[in-house]
Amino acid sequence: MTAVTAALALPWVAGLALVGLNGRRPIVAWLAVAALAADLVVLVVLAIHVSNHGDTQVVTGGWPAGVGIVLRADTLGITFALLSVFVLLAATFTETIKGVRVRTFPGLVVLLSAGLSGLFLTHDVFNFYVFFELSMIVSYVLTAYGGRTRQLRAALVFAAVNLLGSFLFLLAVAGAYRVTGTLWMSDVATQMEQVSANASLLIALGFFVAFSVKVGLFPFHFWLPTVYAGTRPAVAAILSGAVANIGSYGLLRFGVGMFEPQLRLAEIMVIALGAASIVYGALLAVSRGDPAEMLAYSTIGQIGYVLVAIGVGGAVGWAAAVLYSVINGLNKTLLFLGVDLRGKLVAAAFVIGAFSVAGVPPAVGFVGKLELFRTAVAASSPVLVVLLFIGSALSLVYLFQVYQRVFWHKSVPPRELAGAGTDARISPLPLRVLTLVLAFVVLAIGIWPEPLLALSGNAADALIRR
Repeated sequence: MTAVTAALALPWVAGLALVGLNGRRPIVAWLAVAALAADLVVLVVLAIHVSNHGDTQVVTGGWPAGVGIVLRADTLGITFALLSVFVLLAATFTETIKGVRVRTFPGLVVLLSAGLSGLFLTHDVFNFYVFFELSMIVSYVLTAYGGRTRQLRAALVFAAVNLLGSFLFLLAVAGAYRVTGTLWMSDVATQMEQVSANASLLIALGFFVAFSVKVGLFPFHFWLPTVYAGTRPAVAAILSGAVANIGSYGLLRFGVGMFEPQLRLAEIMVIALGAASIVYGALLAVSRGDPAEMLAYSTIGQIGYVLVAIGVGGAVGWAAAVLYSVINGLNKTLLFLGVDLRGKLVAAAFVIGAFSVAGVPPAVGFVGKLELFRTAVAASSPVLVVLLFIGSALSLVYLFQVYQRVFWHKSVPPRELAGAGTDARISPLPLRVLTLVLAFVVLAIGIWPEPLLALSGNAADALIRR
């Protein structure tokens, strides 16, 4: 079995086995942690193989290429798969230490890793949709995790909005197949050159809106604050650090890899939407009083940076988009997991995460903002440079507000902890150590960013090569 197949088969088999067991038992929860850790190791091995030998493609089950599921591992897909499984591992570890509340939670998270790995590694548009829906269905259930009214409301909103996005995506898939006669991503990109401008632009718009809804991009963001602020911190970390990667990856893989001419036609609109997301998310985050809502609106703003980089385009812009997607996933995982914990270690870790979001060195966010500045300079746009400064300054303001409300006050109302039911007492040592480890990762990559920069550059090259 190749590493590509193992990266999908391992979490699929483990998830199906674990979802039938009682996840409230510590042994079952730790088995889920072990399965996710093993999947992460397999992805690391696969990443090394791709780095040394180039892209790897297999057809599952020994079927012909036009029948079986085609899996293709390139640097772009592996980068997002590694990030997502790492986030799932950290969130599951956190919830295991706290005590799992629902029997299916560990198995569902492992199944989610199978869905995400599948869509990041598939080379077929329809199979992408299948893994896409598997990931969304699991996410709907996880959003209701905890069973409180606030979480059930968040799950209902999330399901309703994302079903609309899924419907639009399926229509776009059908349209792409109708005009090209193929579902292979590389073939679709080639055949689209022969399609009429109106038809290709309409199909590209369908994909763009579907991914924008998934990622919560302005003006499709209306569902995101309710969902992120209403779920438990571990689930919010999963949604913002792992599931949201579907939108960023989709905009890159489809927008750049398959519909680049259409993207170039709409680049001004794409940059404008990204800029609006940055400003809107930051201003709304500053105005919120609830820490979870602040972080939710911050997510809207941060994804705007990715969209601006995609809109500017070129090797520099696309590499910056990949880089900032990874950095944003790490930052949001650290902040959402740390917002309901207490202790000096957690406070220190939260400060590092806040500095990273604001782009303060030596945190890795500084590297991301620096690459975005390079993108703005490459576009010869002083407006974008000023926008990046304003967004970074506002980020520092609202994250200082979060830090002040969570770590300076003697107690915080339970509602401000996203229903976590905690108080100001010191959190368990393993949880404090975990947040510190995440902060160390954010800090270490910022001090030694060359590997991540090389990975992002190779991912952009994979898009250019198609």
